[in-house]
Amino acid sequence: MRHLILSAAVPALLLAAPALAQSGDPLDQAHYGSRIHRPELPAPVAVLPHFPADLTPAGVRAADDHLALEEVNGTEAMAFVASENEKSLAVLTGDPRYETFRQQAFDILSATDRIPSPSFLGDGIGNFWQDAANPKGIWRRTTLESYRSDATRWETLLDIDALARAEGKDWVWKGADCLAPDETRCLVSLSDGGKDAVVVREFDTSTGLWVEDGFILPEGKHRLEWLDRDTLLVATDFGPDTLTESGYPYIVKALKRGQTLAEATEVYRGDIGDGGYGVSPSVYRDGAGVVQAVLISRPLDTFRSETWELVEGQPVKLDLPERLTIYGVTHGALIFSNDEPWTHMGRELTAGSLLSPCLECLRPVPDGELVLSNRAFRIFTPATRQAISDVRVLDGRVLVAISDNVIGRLAVFEDRGEWGWARTDIETPDNLAVDLGDSSKARGEVFVSSQGFLTPPTLSLAEVPPGSLEELRTAPARFDASTHMVEQFEATSSDGTKIPYFVVRPRDLAMDGSAPTIIYGYGGFQVSKPPAYIPEMGRLWLENGGVYVNANIRGGGEFGPDWHQSVLKENRQLAFDDYAAVARDLHQRGITSPRRTGIYGRSNGGVLTSVAMTQHPELINAAVIESPLIDMLRYHELPAGASWIGEYGDPRAPEEAAYIARYSAYQQLRPDAEYPRVYITTNTRDDRVHPGHARKFAARLEAMGHDHLYYEETSGGHSNDADPVANARRWARHYVYLAQQLMD
Repeated sequence: MRHLILSAAVPALLLAAPALAQSGDPLDQAHYGSRIHRPELPAPVAVLPHFPADLTPAGVRAADDHLALEEVNGTEAMAFVASENEKSLAVLTGDPRYETFRQQAFDILSATDRIPSPSFLGDGIGNFWQDAANPKGIWRRTTLESYRSDATRWETLLDIDALARAEGKDWVWKGADCLAPDETRCLVSLSDGGKDAVVVREFDTSTGLWVEDGFILPEGKHRLEWLDRDTLLVATDFGPDTLTESGYPYIVKALKRGQTLAEATEVYRGDIGDGGYGVSPSVYRDGAGVVQAVLISRPLDTFRSETWELVEGQPVKLDLPERLTIYGVTHGALIFSNDEPWTHMGRELTAGSLLSPCLECLRPVPDGELVLSNRAFRIFTPATRQAISDVRVLDGRVLVAISDNVIGRLAVFEDRGEWGWARTDIETPDNLAVDLGDSSKARGEVFVSSQGFLTPPTLSLAEVPPGSLEELRTAPARFDASTHMVEQFEATSSDGTKIPYFVVRPRDLAMDGSAPTIIYGYGGFQVSKPPAYIPEMGRLWLENGGVYVNANIRGGGEFGPDWHQSVLKENRQLAFDDYAAVARDLHQRGITSPRRTGIYGRSNGGVLTSVAMTQHPELINAAVIESPLIDMLRYHELPAGASWIGEYGDPRAPEEAAYIARYSAYQQLRPDAEYPRVYITTNTRDDRVHPGHARKFAARLEAMGHDHLYYEETSGGHSNDADPVANARRWARHYVYLAQQLMD
């Protein structure tokens, strides 16, 4: 039997629409460093006193003299934290610049003339807001018309400060998921102290009250979606043996109103050995709120996953690539990008393309049957040095933010069935990043923002169609940008790959290597780092004559999936080489010198900065290593480290432990090396990157006699989003340290 799926007829008047989207040139594999670079060991093993005698988990553990610091609230660990905090605060908060920096940062973070970040909420606009009067924040709403005005009238829905006081909890807002189309019933997520784990409660925006018989989920790393008004799809901790080794769920259940988690009905089960961040359900609706598809992602590792669809209540595995990013469903088509080459219906599709095959075409069919479709399923293929930054799916149209050599572009693609997807470019400011915010299928609208290193954000509303931007608000300048300029350069890495980076520098800079310079880097998980307006950096650093560098090293997504995948696992050293190459290029240009060079990175950027410090201390004089991974031979044993094995490799496998050991900074520390005084900082409540990494690194530096600073905040979690008061102190500590090392 043959299933023939035809696209809906297209009115004749649409034939005058813009030309169909053209596929870009295939990515140049050689350009993206496909050559394998085999670096030598940073130093002979003999001079590394804490290098394991063998790289088995038992051998690594035996060589670790600071295991007690992995116990988050252990007596020895907390005594270490208290002692280190006392010493570091004396150095940092005792600096005469500290109070000025703290006040300047607080004024920025709590300013009442900031752009309120909007989300669509029913017929109106929602916003979560923090300021000096509301440090924990308020969830509020208004109308779009009022939001457009100079005197917006807000209605408070939920006061987190008041709730925290009433319940005696350190509540941190983690968002709300509201049921379309009216969006009056919302699942509010609250974190105790800023952890990723949250409690969930049902809130009614029409009454401003918690729902009396509402859904309530205990603290956990939940994955949940509304199926209908009385049913949730939930992946969570359902009891013993329902979480993977990373602490994430692998079972999805349907939870009816009034049921306990134990009474919920299982609809999908992965495997306890699954990797990644846990199984996750997604419910896709049209503009009227009607369910179009229910999909379940089963992660196999950090980046590979199976995609299943619930069809008449039964899970069906879809024929999709394992590496992909799903954006939504429209007109029966699944909108996604393939992060690996993929062949569909006999056509080879370049990695990084935006595609729209029909859902039915992806389902398995009985032997002897064939599904055919005349739908054009390639929406857009980026050219060399381009990548898809983000996508919003509306009814029959998709809005795509495109990175073009790390600069933002914007285009609308309209579904014309068998005639393909018609592209209309939307004019955006030159040389700025373009970001997509919340979208509404019911309204056909998307919030869009643009910004640059020296250009404050502008918030606009894209109406699709006609494909135009209506400017809503522009943020005021938070620092004097007239003294600085932005340039983009390229450094040559160890294998010949060209690595782009931005330099924000004084216009009158003397190219004599004297400029105090911060190099920011991340380089992992396909996360791009385009131009961004960072007001506290501008006020506390640029205005004081500093230089800021944004290094777009491999591991990010600036040029698509190949830019990321070229430095996975055994090729990770290439990302570190990229970072070192940027530093050397800055020195060769005379922009700065090793004496005046500092580096900053957090989370995965903490791997980067700790490795840069241990491999190339001669290139830098400062390093802010924040919320870091550092002990890469034990990261999989510290929650939730095992979820990242797809990025770094598995230290339990001998051949993978061997290449990880070549760079793991905790084991590569040497007592005879000349390291700069570094600043390591983390958070006790961080349940994403374990604080043991930072603690052990500081303890080993101390034992080897290396000067360092260590500070551990006790609340805020990995996101450091507890409140502007704590964040102002955090930025003041960062920039006092950097000023001491690079300006004094």
